[in-house]
Amino acid sequence: VVIDPRRFQPVNAGWKGRPWEETVIYELHPGTFTPDGTFLAAIEKLPYLAELGITQIEVMPVAQFGGSRGWGYDGVLLYAPHAAYGAPEDFHAFIDAAHGLGLSVVLDIVLNHFGPEGNYLSLLSPGFFHQDRMTPWGNAIAYETEAVRQYITEAPLFWLTEYQLDGLRFDAIDQIEDRSARHVLIEIAEHIRAAIPDRHIHLTTEDSRNVIFLHPRDENGQTPLFTAEWNDDFHNAAHVFATGETHAYYQDFAHQPAKNVARALVEGFVYQGELSAQTGKPRGVDCAAQPPQFFVDFIQNHDQTGNRAQGERLISLAGAGKTRVLLAVLLLSPHIPLLFMGEEFAETNPFLFFTDFHGDLAKAVREGRAKEFAGHAGHDASVPDPNDPRTFIRSKLDWQKAASEEGKAWLRFTRHLIQLRHRYIVPLLAAGGAAEGMILHAAAQALAVSWQFSGGTLSVALNIGEERAAMPEIPGEVIFSWPERQEALSPNSIVVRFAHGEASS
Repeated sequence: VVIDPRRFQPVNAGWKGRPWEETVIYELHPGTFTPDGTFLAAIEKLPYLAELGITQIEVMPVAQFGGSRGWGYDGVLLYAPHAAYGAPEDFHAFIDAAHGLGLSVVLDIVLNHFGPEGNYLSLLSPGFFHQDRMTPWGNAIAYETEAVRQYITEAPLFWLTEYQLDGLRFDAIDQIEDRSARHVLIEIAEHIRAAIPDRHIHLTTEDSRNVIFLHPRDENGQTPLFTAEWNDDFHNAAHVFATGETHAYYQDFAHQPAKNVARALVEGFVYQGELSAQTGKPRGVDCAAQPPQFFVDFIQNHDQTGNRAQGERLISLAGAGKTRVLLAVLLLSPHIPLLFMGEEFAETNPFLFFTDFHGDLAKAVREGRAKEFAGHAGHDASVPDPNDPRTFIRSKLDWQKAASEEGKAWLRFTRHLIQLRHRYIVPLLAAGGAAEGMILHAAAQALAVSWQFSGGTLSVALNIGEERAAMPEIPGEVIFSWPERQEALSPNSIVVRFAHGEASS
């Protein structure tokens, strides 16, 4: 299909984006965000997100994939939006409407593999792939080949310029193996920065290696390549801290959970060269030179929820009390927070892994999921069939929950936290400079940390245990307390203080 991109004329053509320091991310899946599951239906929810205080919408991948249902990470046509979500002009309209409300829009993009359904590249052009190099999804892409490299490097720029997106999240870059003298991701970032110098463009990465070579900073603290990195370590540490689960990759965070959460808050990565209990190999590098806004933190996302056999959300695993405390520390820490759709009103509907494959591939995926979770804690029940349309339907948000009294209470809680973030945290980040993090206390199920900025000291103390915990000495005025101000930390409680100026020295 050939389209004329000039057919769509944006109303908000003068939009330049928002500074990274203001970012509060809301990750959504277009197909399950609304009952209709389309770009146009999602437009109706944009005022809700703006009123909540969200500043950036992160859309899960929309490159055309096989079938009508899927997460989007099995794209096969990298330059075409998925037809089930709407026409290209519908995606244009969604982005333009978001800009009109002050919302940035970034897209999750997958450059590490192509999906198995509807992918004929290996037949049409066998040289597109290495025959002797594999990824978890099949033969590795031959990034070193000039034609392949051009196809891959132009795709990100296409989405940013054609649709006026405000950034991209690059999926699983640890699986992008390029042996060229200059890594393809560096080339991509340089092309983007050169082509779009007059808008705020934010490029984030997902990388299980905990490395930072793609994120240098210049003398002014600016990022000439990639802006920030998803911090799985914070999620994993917080998950073990709240649930006690230690299976699979969570075993790396089983020892001293409170200390792991505290380290993730003040330093970013928990693993900075230490041996992984799961793999027996060292993981990560020293990240002390990175400012807090380098790390994108979350307590839920599509991966960590949907890659559970039953797709349970954190509130279903840890309960409302612990979830509320972790949501507060997520939104009031100086790292960049990410909310997964529905988290703001305590959605309990699962987010499951769903596909629309056919024949032998559908059978292989169904059996593979069941085998993958055999013996995992909490996964004793049968694994939902990814290809069953009911699995997809179960993953849709329940907007009646958002309108319930409980949902409204959670929305007020979330909105208040985001307002506090914009008032206190964003100015600290916008001022630039380093922040010195410090662990004040970490034992059992309570911890306290602080960050010293040039403009003041931010401190957090929390307790998710069933017993009261002593409150460490932390300076400044209380800017947030749940459930109430107190001398000691009651079960499932948090206190956040801020001391202006000279208290930071």
